[in-house]
Amino acid sequence: MRHGDAHRRFNMPKSQRRALFSNLTNALFTHEQITVTLPRAKELRTFADNMITYAKKGDLNSRRLALAFLRDNEVVSKLFSTLAERYKGRNGGYTRVLKSGLRYGDCAPMAIIELVDRDVNAKGAKDLARVAAEKAAAAEAEKTAE
Repeated sequence: MRHGDAHRRFNMPKSQRRALFSNLTNALFTHEQITVTLPRAKELRTFADNMITYAKKGDLNSRRLALAFLRDNEVVSKLFSTLAERYKGRNGGYTRVLKSGLRYGDCAPMAIIELVDRDVNAKGAKDLARVAAEKAAAAEAEKTAE
């Protein structure tokens, strides 16, 4: 009998698996496109779709459930404001998994998982803002040194 065998175990305990998919879901909502192994991408779909469903519901309990899983206030606020509005007319299927070949080191099948109708400028926007702020601070420090 195969009762309770619905999800992949990835050879790790439940707490590690939960932390892994919490972090991957955070990365997916932050960048709106990430590259992971194919089995992880297929399993990540369920977590991401559930979080977007919580966001579309929009009540306080849904926000608390999402925050308990994601543990990041910035991601939860983006989820409940931007992503909930983007997908309010869509009934499921918020993510897309694209196969992207094999990894060089161990020949593991890789995949790109992305949000449907994603914002192309979201990928790396946080890093670009950080680099621009560092350059501005360095230029300001250089002016004060002169």
